[in-house]
Amino acid sequence: MSDVVEKTLTALPSLLSLDSQPGSTKLSSTSKLGTLIRGITELTSKHEEEKLIQRELTSIKEQVSSPNTSMRQMKELMVRTIYCEMLGYEASFSYIHAIKLAQQGTALEKRVGYLAVSLFLNESHELLLLLVNTVLKDLQSTNLIEVCMALTVVSQMFPKDMIPAILPLVEEKLNHPKEIIRRKAVLALYKFYLIAPNQVQHIHNKFRKALCDKDPGVMTASLHIYLQMIQDNPEGYKDLTPSFVTILKQVVGGKLPMDFNYHSVPAPWLQIQLLRILSLLGKNDQSTSDIMYEVLDESLRRAEMNHNITYAILYECVRCIYTIHPKSELLEKAAKCIGSFVLSPKINLKYLGLKALTYVVQQDPKLALQHQMTIIECLDHPDLIIKRETLELLFRITNAQNVTVIVEKMLEFLRINKDEYTTIDLVGKVAELAEKYAPDNEWFIETMNTVFSVGGDMMQPDIPNCFLKLLSEGFDSVEEDRKLRLFAVDSYVSLLQGEAGKLPQRFLQVISWVLGEYSYLRKDLEAATVLRLLAKLLDMKNTSSETKSWILMAMTKLCEGRTGLSVVLGVSETYSSSLDTVLRQRAQELQHLSQDWELQARVLPRDAGHELLEVDSSLSFLDGFVSEALAAGAAPYKPQHQRQEELAQEKALSLEPYSLSLPIGMSSCSITDRQSPTLFSTSSGLSGDSTELSHKGGSTSLKLDGVKRVWGREGYLAQREPVDESAHVEVTSPLRSPNHQGEADSSHSQTPTPTPTPEPEQEKQQLASSLFVGLSSQSSVCLMGKSESTPRRFRRKAKGPGSSSAASEQKSNSLVSTPSTVDNLLCNNLLDSNINSELDVSSLKQTSQLAHGLTAANGNCDVELSDSDIKGSSPSLIGDNRVVAADPDSHEDPDEPKDLSLSSYLPAELSGLSHSEITPLCSKQSLDLSACHVHKDDFLVLVVFIYNSSDSDIQQIILELDSDELEVSCVCDSRVQEARSHSAAVCQYFLTVKRPSVHVEVVGIVSYQFPVGTPQSVQFSYKLPLTSFVRPLTLTTEEYGTMWLAFSHDTKQNLTLISDDLEPLAATLNMLEKKLQLHVVEVIGMEGIVACRLLQDQPCLMHCRLHAGTLAVWMRSPVPDLPDCLMYHCQRALQEH
Repeated sequence: MSDVVEKTLTALPSLLSLDSQPGSTKLSSTSKLGTLIRGITELTSKHEEEKLIQRELTSIKEQVSSPNTSMRQMKELMVRTIYCEMLGYEASFSYIHAIKLAQQGTALEKRVGYLAVSLFLNESHELLLLLVNTVLKDLQSTNLIEVCMALTVVSQMFPKDMIPAILPLVEEKLNHPKEIIRRKAVLALYKFYLIAPNQVQHIHNKFRKALCDKDPGVMTASLHIYLQMIQDNPEGYKDLTPSFVTILKQVVGGKLPMDFNYHSVPAPWLQIQLLRILSLLGKNDQSTSDIMYEVLDESLRRAEMNHNITYAILYECVRCIYTIHPKSELLEKAAKCIGSFVLSPKINLKYLGLKALTYVVQQDPKLALQHQMTIIECLDHPDLIIKRETLELLFRITNAQNVTVIVEKMLEFLRINKDEYTTIDLVGKVAELAEKYAPDNEWFIETMNTVFSVGGDMMQPDIPNCFLKLLSEGFDSVEEDRKLRLFAVDSYVSLLQGEAGKLPQRFLQVISWVLGEYSYLRKDLEAATVLRLLAKLLDMKNTSSETKSWILMAMTKLCEGRTGLSVVLGVSETYSSSLDTVLRQRAQELQHLSQDWELQARVLPRDAGHELLEVDSSLSFLDGFVSEALAAGAAPYKPQHQRQEELAQEKALSLEPYSLSLPIGMSSCSITDRQSPTLFSTSSGLSGDSTELSHKGGSTSLKLDGVKRVWGREGYLAQREPVDESAHVEVTSPLRSPNHQGEADSSHSQTPTPTPTPEPEQEKQQLASSLFVGLSSQSSVCLMGKSESTPRRFRRKAKGPGSSSAASEQKSNSLVSTPSTVDNLLCNNLLDSNINSELDVSSLKQTSQLAHGLTAANGNCDVELSDSDIKGSSPSLIGDNRVVAADPDSHEDPDEPKDLSLSSYLPAELSGLSHSEITPLCSKQSLDLSACHVHKDDFLVLVVFIYNSSDSDIQQIILELDSDELEVSCVCDSRVQEARSHSAAVCQYFLTVKRPSVHVEVVGIVSYQFPVGTPQSVQFSYKLPLTSFVRPLTLTTEEYGTMWLAFSHDTKQNLTLISDDLEPLAATLNMLEKKLQLHVVEVIGMEGIVACRLLQDQPCLMHCRLHAGTLAVWMRSPVPDLPDCLMYHCQRALQEH
């Protein structure tokens, strides 16, 4: 330890120049930082350290407050303060001095000041506003060091609202002659893209120029941006595939400088980035994958070195090979690579092999059979991480035949596991498998009991909620519903008669609800017995108030007649005086309903838990009271988000410039940040984006506008990163623990009995035969994420004609990059001069191919098939809102009938309306799916064409649609059951937006059967822009001003102005009105106001003003995310003009 300290002290002077003598190589004995560090290392207790640090901070506070402290001394004080903060001691008094040091010091002093600011403050800190002007000044400096420091701070932490102020300066640095400046500018733009992607939409071509930069460091920095953009929209960057492949060839071939090598491996992290990008581009695309095969083979061959970094490259190669369109030779090499990892004695390599096997087993289930004995050994591995990854692998290969064995292994691990995150994750997986593959009711209930007991109160609340919902809604069989509920009642009564005090609170809540709803199913069980059992739970000391509320509600349901009246009266008397208002209310309800049996039967009817209740969310029954109060002079109600916003504005710094004096007629109107644009402010500039006080992730259930979800059961919750949905299928559902699977599973064994072997080996082989049963043939396996060959046991009842059980991943298509010939001129001097011609030629080829590969923005379709490839060409390119008459022949496949005219199948009530181009979705055997959307004033209709090109009728057609962003409901009398030979069946669905997104997507699955053959299914998706749902909103100026004040969600941005007209504002607004179906309310001088609505009746208002040659746009709406989405489409429309 002493050696480390001495080396640190030796290196500090050269970094910070703290010694009085220039060129000194050791920390002087009089240096206060050196004295502090040595003093801390000599301490023997934490208490002594706290006392020493407090004395140090007191001394620093006195010195920084002294007017005689020089900048050199301030620099040394900041370094000591940084050290104290890094040890965990708060020194907020120094924050303002760190900002001053960054503003006023020399280059070295500014460096320490910027370093302190970046460590002390976060992006939302209020003091960060004081640094904006300093950053602007340093970005315009001729001193390269100052520019580098400013760009570094911008890329680490910078307020989102201030991005428009510095974005032009950062863009200029992309053309700087020094490569370090260009590299830091690219990283700054990457940061901007992460926190405000709509702010950098207009500079995508400059990203391409950075990709083709002659400096490898700049090119490497640009890959971060491209990886993020391609994840959002891979279709928009297919034309760059040859460029990425060429770069990877150059890297693997060692064409980069030696400085990029790590342990003789050329630029390993650059290779990993490129492999991830290629896997995204080549997924489900054979033509794009063909370009990658050669370089992937070369990467696999060259990465065969005995070093950890090469193993990382091999792992990414394997993932890429199994993600893109398959090629047999590469798959064999990748499988061999996985085998060498799994069989390795090194723990790190074994973990890497299991992780790779978990990823690829869905594409190649038989690969797990080759290593089944190794996987069995990993279940007993002493390393818990190896065990956990093995269970993840088993989760991916679970089917109806091996579910009991795999669930038992998971529950065994849960009983010994101490990690909270692992417990939460595994409990969710067990619950999902139980609902999906439960062999019988008893196994399901027992497994869920174990889940609730082991998971305790750490599990996600969705698990017990989904379990209760499943019991309440039931299945397709009434008898099965009764048996399942009766077994649950028997199980829970037995648990309460035992040691109920050891059960978790959430489990007690589940038990209370089930007994309150379904205990009557057991004829020999008296209600008084259940009431006494529940009353005992109330007397336990560890029962929480929430659980007591559940118990009291269950007792209220059970108090029929005079059953258990003494118990009920005792409980109600006890809790009628409780300090908890909820418990007091429940006790009063229990007391009154137990004495009025008829009222109890009406209020709490038996077995009515699944019935939907009509809720008057607008509280219309209070309208009369509100009108009287307002007439009497009461103040109008302000929503919570509006009160919070006004409170925040009172405390926050005002960034609006002072307005000029107003005419007398307008003097009565207060000019604040919430002023109505109809007053046409005369201020000189438009401020940055307003503070966002609402949670920007729309919810599909409860609307909490203006409320940040940062508090939970444990107190303040840190904001979590979105969970990667590709890691596991996120379906919150139930599971149970097997206790009698040995006999059942032995019958499913498909592994031949080997020659006599030792007893442990026989046990392992028997376990392997149980775990891997069903994987010998691909047709019999039912993996996570694949279509099921057998129906799941617990299939809930359909809720309506428009509901769907098909799950889909939400894909963001907020960024679209269209290729142009200018891209061919950008890719020069990439890494080596000898690749210029190659890039140019490949880019030209890709540009020509892209005309057939890009899909229309109003009809983009991603088709996902299980057994066959997609047929049909892509639709031709049309604008976001341009609607054309359908011309089926223009996009027919050569193999399809030439006389197919789907437009003739449009229903009569829709044939006269404008509709999008009829887009081919997918084909499977003789079934062809196409779709279009029809525009009406009040709604949007999705029309799906199911064409049967065979000589026999298709029967039992079931079409199910679902969407994360849309409400999908079937039009009456449009459901079809069959499709005649050489004819088309048509289905119609109403679409309304429930959560705005730049592009919305509908996913669907069609199940059908030919007269001779087995049932089949095909999956598809259909994308369309949000502007398809936009309609004009006709308002007066006065109505506009009233609505503007009531809306809370807004965004601001400067857009390109149409300057080739005498009246640029009018020309720009007219163009937006035509393309996006907006309504221009009024234009006065240099300002204009526009209104539109999103189906159904979701308004959005826009205020436009000419400012410095641009169009300053301010959008406001009551719907979260709607202003941002419409701002994006306005920007796209202006760019395409």
